[in-house]
Amino acid sequence: MRAVWFTRYGGPEVLELAEVPEPHPGPGHIRIQVRAAAVNPYDWKVRTGAESGGRPLERPVITGQEASGIVDEVGEGVAGVAPGDAVFGPTVRGAVAGFALLRHWGPQPRNSDFVASAGLAVVSETAERTLRHLGAPPGATIVVHGGAGGVGQAAIQLARLRGLAVVATAREANHALLASLGALPTTYGPGLAARVAALAPAGVAGAIDTAGTDLDELIALAGAPHVVSIANHAAAARGAVGTGRGGTLPRAGRAGAAVPRGRGGPPPQRVAARHGQDRAGAGPGLRSAIRTPCCAAWDLCPRLAA
Repeated sequence: MRAVWFTRYGGPEVLELAEVPEPHPGPGHIRIQVRAAAVNPYDWKVRTGAESGGRPLERPVITGQEASGIVDEVGEGVAGVAPGDAVFGPTVRGAVAGFALLRHWGPQPRNSDFVASAGLAVVSETAERTLRHLGAPPGATIVVHGGAGGVGQAAIQLARLRGLAVVATAREANHALLASLGALPTTYGPGLAARVAALAPAGVAGAIDTAGTDLDELIALAGAPHVVSIANHAAAARGAVGTGRGGTLPRAGRAGAAVPRGRGGPPPQRVAARHGQDRAGAGPGLRSAIRTPCCAAWDLCPRLAA
């Protein structure tokens, strides 16, 4: 099968199109024919070596952490899914390829296409995990710091489904988006605690930090044990909760942007472009997504698996 991988750490230029062996599912796993794969901040962190802890790259890495597609093989012990089913989820050992393995998955939402659902798994799982850590009761108010980003949008929607009121931060250009999701919008930066207090005079039960900034203000608002951060490595040292990557898959909200079919150049360059856009934080949305396969047509077709 064809896949986009890298054999050394570096910038987007290290991404290459390669012929690689097909994976096959072991117990508890399924295999999908990939129809779309998402691009997350974690992808460029892995590609650059930022997540390596200084260790050298031991083997080539197929880029991507989540995908959507059609089930074509089912491992031992798997129930409730069969070949031909449309699913999405976080992948095992890469996503931008002809086939991918999933250990956790969900059915394709009826009101979504493959490109949209490819970007649901990582952000929705992360948002669900932060809410579980927070443990705020229905009727309470929480802060979602960085509400216009992928995890932020999912956290707002899942919090509202739990009966929570939400004050969310973003730049003013994204305040209408926050309001459409059911949050009270405000800006981030100095004075955040005072602005939130004005919107939630009864106080807040906790805060979710997806941006990695304004930690002092969030702690002042909610108290360190009630701040959950996915983006600030100093959070745990300050008494807040730091949480990284997880693995379960909740049901979740909306979808991200897609690269139009047949545009943007060959697959490695299209993936690289999305890595750059995601790292720059270009615009709101859950995730960028790209259609596969990695072939001359770069459209939905069986040739990626050939």
